[in-house]
Amino acid sequence: MTTTIGQRSLRAKTPGNMLLWLIAAFHMLLAAALFAVLLAVSSAQAADDTCAGKNLMAELQQNDPARYAEVVKEADATPNGKGIFWKIEMPGLKTSWLLGSMHVTDPRVLNLPLYAQAARDGADTIVIESDEILNEKKAAAALLARPDLTMFTDGTTIEKLLSREDYARLDAGLKRRGIPLSAVSRMRPWMIASAVALPACEISRKAKGIPFLDQKIAADAAAEGKQVRGLETLAEQLQAMAELPVEFHLKSLIETLELGSKMNDLVETMTDLYVSGDIGMTIPMLKTVSPDGKDEESDYASFEQRIILDRNKIMAERAAPILASGNVFMAVGALHLPGDGGVIELLRKQGFTVTQVN
Repeated sequence: MTTTIGQRSLRAKTPGNMLLWLIAAFHMLLAAALFAVLLAVSSAQAADDTCAGKNLMAELQQNDPARYAEVVKEADATPNGKGIFWKIEMPGLKTSWLLGSMHVTDPRVLNLPLYAQAARDGADTIVIESDEILNEKKAAAALLARPDLTMFTDGTTIEKLLSREDYARLDAGLKRRGIPLSAVSRMRPWMIASAVALPACEISRKAKGIPFLDQKIAADAAAEGKQVRGLETLAEQLQAMAELPVEFHLKSLIETLELGSKMNDLVETMTDLYVSGDIGMTIPMLKTVSPDGKDEESDYASFEQRIILDRNKIMAERAAPILASGNVFMAVGALHLPGDGGVIELLRKQGFTVTQVN
């Protein structure tokens, strides 16, 4: 795989495990990253709210039952991989609640299960990844305060980093989404990739002001006079992405373009898994439907450590004193919950009893 930057092709032989970071990034709270990009969405693009995608797991189950069984086996072995809603308890405290969220505007995701809605309604404090998403001006200010995290500030443009062929493909890919390349030419590659990775219907709904799940939870709570707390700042989230090598982001950007309409299928599959509570199946599913990419395993390991595992620790540490007051409803990205290094296990290590709510 060629990874040298500067007017050279970065096309991978296979998308491989780079798909995993793309999807993980999709689950991240990218409100700040998308804010500037969405301003460039054309009214014609914004008119299309129709999502087109198929469930790849249903297709896999029918066409290759053995591989499907392997995915299910790996998912079943993932600690805390089943369920999106959890009860948090500690002696002497009122019960708190933990929701694994998906940062999208899909109506299937926005409609919380009745028991989760009741918990949110009765909570005294609402906790989300970043409370800055409540105010677009505040989110924009977070961007402007650290332009180096989202933009090239040394005169570099995306054109200088890509081959002529890849640059043309990027231009065409953005045009299909109603985004002129000139509007994003100085953005860092992961910023551009975050827009390209989203299906047109998702960009359209966001452009029309439809909130994603965390944003809706926080806005409803604020309107009711509840306290809304954040576990991270947007600048911290941007810093985590910016710390990964530019070569890594460039490869990811090109591979996002190569996915084409398959991204719609991946998002549809992830949404179905989320709604059914099969969070632990997300990564095994992606590994299965992605072409083999062993040469990129170290890239994904670095991404997982910095963007998921490191942030899990921060979330759990900062959530603990808030949870100590009791009667808290906390929502963080669902991919932060499973695994030995997930938020659920980290809260248990702090003395909380965390139990799945069926």
